[in-house]
Amino acid sequence: MLPIVDQVRHKIGLEKLQKMGPTAQTAIKKDLAGISPDMARYAIEATCGDIYSRPGLDPKYREMIAIAALTTLGFALPQLKIHVEAALEGGCTRSEIEEIIIQMSVYIGWPAAFNAMSAANEVFESRSS
Repeated sequence: MLPIVDQVRHKIGLEKLQKMGPTAQTAIKKDLAGISPDMARYAIEATCGDIYSRPGLDPKYREMIAIAALTTLGFALPQLKIHVEAALEGGCTRSEIEEIIIQMSVYIGWPAAFNAMSAANEVFESRSS
C-alpha cells in the first residue's frame, strides 16, 4: 500500500489525468502500466499530481507549452497527440494549436513541423467523426 502522501498525490494525479482526455488515460493507465506499473504510477503522481496540478498556470497554457515542447522534440508524436487532445479538452482551439506548431516551424524546420501538424490533424479528425 502507498504511503498516505503518495495516495494523495496519486488521487490528485488521477483527477488531473481524467481531465486530459481518454487518450492520456489509456496511454498511462493501460499502455504504460502494462509495460511498467511503477513508471505509470510515477507519471500519475509526479507529472499529473505534482507538476500539472501546480497553481501557477492554468491547464490551457500548460498544454500549449507541452505542444510547443513536443513539437520541438520531433520524435514524440504519440505524446504530442495526447497533449493536443488534452489542449482541446482544456479550452484550446484548433486554430491555436495550429499556430503553436507554425510558430515552432521557425525553430525546428519544416519536416518536424509537418510531422507535428499531421499528428495534430489526426486528433482533430478523430474528434470530428
